[in-house]
Amino acid sequence: MNPAGPAALLSTGIPGLDVILGGGLTPHRIYLVEGEPGTGKTTTGLQFLNEGVLRGETVVYITLAENREELTAVALSHGIGVEGIHIHEVLPTEDLLAAEQQYTTFHPSEVEMASTLKLILSIVEELKPSRIVLDSLSELQLLADSPLRYRRQVLALKQFFSNRQCTVLLLDDRTASASGDLQVRSIAHGVIQLDHLVKDYGAERRRIRIVKFRGRSFLGGMHDYNLVRGGLSVHPRLVAAKSRGITDRRQMSTGLPKLDLLLGGGIEQGTSTLIVGPPGTGKSSLASQFVAAAIDRGERAAMFLFEESASNMLHRSDGMNLRIREAMDSGALSVQQVDPAELSPGQFSAAVCKSVEAGTKVVVIDSLNGFLNAVPDERFLTTHLHELLTYLGQHQVLTVLVAVQQGMLGGQMSSAMDASYIADNVLMLRYFEDNGEIRQAVSVFKKRGSVHERTIREFSMSAGGIEVGEILRGYRGLLTGIPLPLSGAVPDAKS
Repeated sequence: MNPAGPAALLSTGIPGLDVILGGGLTPHRIYLVEGEPGTGKTTTGLQFLNEGVLRGETVVYITLAENREELTAVALSHGIGVEGIHIHEVLPTEDLLAAEQQYTTFHPSEVEMASTLKLILSIVEELKPSRIVLDSLSELQLLADSPLRYRRQVLALKQFFSNRQCTVLLLDDRTASASGDLQVRSIAHGVIQLDHLVKDYGAERRRIRIVKFRGRSFLGGMHDYNLVRGGLSVHPRLVAAKSRGITDRRQMSTGLPKLDLLLGGGIEQGTSTLIVGPPGTGKSSLASQFVAAAIDRGERAAMFLFEESASNMLHRSDGMNLRIREAMDSGALSVQQVDPAELSPGQFSAAVCKSVEAGTKVVVIDSLNGFLNAVPDERFLTTHLHELLTYLGQHQVLTVLVAVQQGMLGGQMSSAMDASYIADNVLMLRYFEDNGEIRQAVSVFKKRGSVHERTIREFSMSAGGIEVGEILRGYRGLLTGIPLPLSGAVPDAKS
């Protein structure tokens, strides 16, 4: 491992990237940042150098493709100042348009390679910078007449920079090698790969991966990032194992006495509860009731809405006398409207974790169907969800998940995904027909924290709020939606 230790690590200026790297970069080494055009390599380099400027270091941006005006425009678009960054252009001149006819003994590329490297070395010797960005390697690779010569030139640059205590980012846009440049990968101390995927609908998904980092452990795998004003915003992949431990769980009231009875006393802190049922049965309203109960206990709550707008949620809550709007105004409740077409799983997890770090104790995700649409590859949805719920549980957060099922009555209903085996508790809402009237019922199908009633109770909503009634006795087949009275019994929800 690196003997320098974490205290000697160099920040990249991108907080999320530093987390993935285990704290930052090992100083005085060469790193390769590779990615197709448009992935944010130049912005990464500018953030890296800007961090050096903030620390009082001498930094240099050597560009072999873009001119100073273009780089300045990129920096200003992200709010990054270039006053402390020494930008040096190593670009072909207009004379080069006819230069090939002037060389008789040497190939033009040999002369250009020699002059380019000489200019780069002179800039470093003159300024003695501690941070350097070289943009881009594709230009050097095109100037080299063979892979062997290209590798030897990069090795020579590596030795030159190392002897002068420089930390260098080499940017490569992969345009010179369709299959990727493994030559520099083998030479560099670390390799950072930027990638973007174009989805069939919505914004493209950007991901970052540490391919290699010699002598240090790092957080492997793909991590989502966004290009926003200010630069790259990296969202490290959530690893719940880091926060696992044994904790005590106390029981929390739902604010509805008879629902507490159904649940065996209430909901345990740090558990996840899945509320499932067809449209209109009151799933979102019941989730809001959980939030209202948390607010009454003096806890903070957060709601992430995928389908319903925040305005509709507030109007619905007002109509049932749930003081959700007051909680928002006081800051006890945060409501975030989520657009699945624009959201990456990493970005969503980061938003939830940020809310928890701010002290949130109840999180509502409404709904899982919307969360499904936010994950491009459906196969990994349960993995994302499992990691998120584990993280929330270890932080003693009560999580409420809403899942919409297709079909109005029981029997043939199905949902887009089955998260019942992941959730600790499952509350099921159902319609049933009774004497020409559509009524609703609630039951607990699963509860890990304690024993619970194995009964079905009536469920209703009104201007006075949510009401969980008595046990529905005298019926059979309630879950099918078309129950039949038991022989000799008089169906009565109040018996």
